[in-house]
Amino acid sequence: MSALKKLIGQTAIYGSSSIIGRFLNYLLTPFYVHIYSNEQYGIITEMYAYVAFLVVFLTYGMETALFRFSTNYPKKKNTIYANTLFSLTTTSSIFILLATFFSQDIANLLKYPEHAEYIIWFSLIVGIDAISAIPLANLRLKDKAKKFALVNFLNVGVNIGLNIFFLVYCKQAFESGQSNWIIDNFYNPEIGVGYVFISNLIASLIKFGVLIPEMNFRGNFDFSIIKDMLKYAFPMLLVGLAYVINETLDRAMLKEILYQQYLIESPEIGQSDALIKAQSANGIYGANYKITMIISMFIQAFRYASEPFFFKDQSNRNSKETLAKIMNYFVIILVLIFLIITLYLHLFKYFIPNQAYWEGLKVVPILLAANICLGLYTSISMWYKLAEKTIYGAIISFIGVIITISVNFIFIPKFGYVASAYATLLCYGSMMVIGYLLGQRFYPIPYKLWKIFIYMICGAVIYFVSIDFKIEDGHNLLNYAYHTLLIILYLSIVFMLEKPIFNKINLKK
Repeated sequence: MSALKKLIGQTAIYGSSSIIGRFLNYLLTPFYVHIYSNEQYGIITEMYAYVAFLVVFLTYGMETALFRFSTNYPKKKNTIYANTLFSLTTTSSIFILLATFFSQDIANLLKYPEHAEYIIWFSLIVGIDAISAIPLANLRLKDKAKKFALVNFLNVGVNIGLNIFFLVYCKQAFESGQSNWIIDNFYNPEIGVGYVFISNLIASLIKFGVLIPEMNFRGNFDFSIIKDMLKYAFPMLLVGLAYVINETLDRAMLKEILYQQYLIESPEIGQSDALIKAQSANGIYGANYKITMIISMFIQAFRYASEPFFFKDQSNRNSKETLAKIMNYFVIILVLIFLIITLYLHLFKYFIPNQAYWEGLKVVPILLAANICLGLYTSISMWYKLAEKTIYGAIISFIGVIITISVNFIFIPKFGYVASAYATLLCYGSMMVIGYLLGQRFYPIPYKLWKIFIYMICGAVIYFVSIDFKIEDGHNLLNYAYHTLLIILYLSIVFMLEKPIFNKINLKK
């Protein structure tokens, strides 16, 4: 119980800043969909899909390697950190230079020939964020929770503040005919969605500046350390790339496949209108995907706390039992979040203030179920990091990639973004099962599967009951009472199954 309490405390400290920070960024979605059309928001959705991929590519698993090697060689912590930082600074700088030089070619490839500046801005964002990831990981390793939280809050605060400045103050003042020094020098209506990217870039630069005192390059460059770390980290790079592909490739595929499909079905509409329709569908899917990010934020908070915790706890003889207990409580919370969102979706839909996006609400339960599978896989996957068999993580992840690409490619032309939602569910569901089976072979952990199955089945049954026996759509007390009763039913089942644990805690008190 002491180890469990420790992890809960770390999740609260390190995860809370991530959750609150991502939640504040999350609130930008209704802001954007209110300001921009479906196709304009589709541009934002697509570009940030590429950012997620590139940040993983540029960090190439070195965060996890930093945790592993710093734990294994505590006397060499400073040297390991300095060499890790040097490695990422070098590779990120090369990336920024290449992306800037070939910016127009890349913009042409992405069908944004008039906006090569997007490529330059985003190369700076991902390069700077990749370098910043290492001092942030080191803060977690050194338990500097307050500074970690402050840096994250500052980054989010600056980003949101600049969005409000450009897209509320400047935009509204310009459109109402006002003119002053600020508007004349800082706002150009032709930039449009580019102000979203400019705000992010400035926020990333400020975050980088704050982290400079933490960027300790002291110590000799040791290629042998880098070589050993890269050997451990390379499969983690593949894992990270596969994760981003599974998480974001559907947005890129959706736009391209629907664009080609619209041209085939209705050639008279022309390339421009076909692209607008494809971007519109992408925007609808991306906006509704954001509703499911509540569960993703919790998973990320858990990952922030769990990685350094489990590496340090591995030497304890009860570490595997701790992993099993944590998995049990993790499932309880994931299913609870799923039920809260799906049973009150008639409220959560107002997170997207533009009703033109509501036609995509049907994918929200599917994507939430997919994220539960992802959360379970996140916990299960600790086995190959602890057992130093990271190559299996790469294999599992690329099985997921094959499923993602295949299902999207085959079914998007017929089912649109609904196919992308089911592809995500099939991908993470398969990874969860395969990860568990391999883990039990190479690093067996005594999970209480019967409890996990009960919680997940209860969640599914309660959800389907809420659909089949829905009293009435809309906002009325009877409807709220009915859905609240279903939530209480789930919590009652949890309490009955976990009552022995609660009794133990009370006895200790």
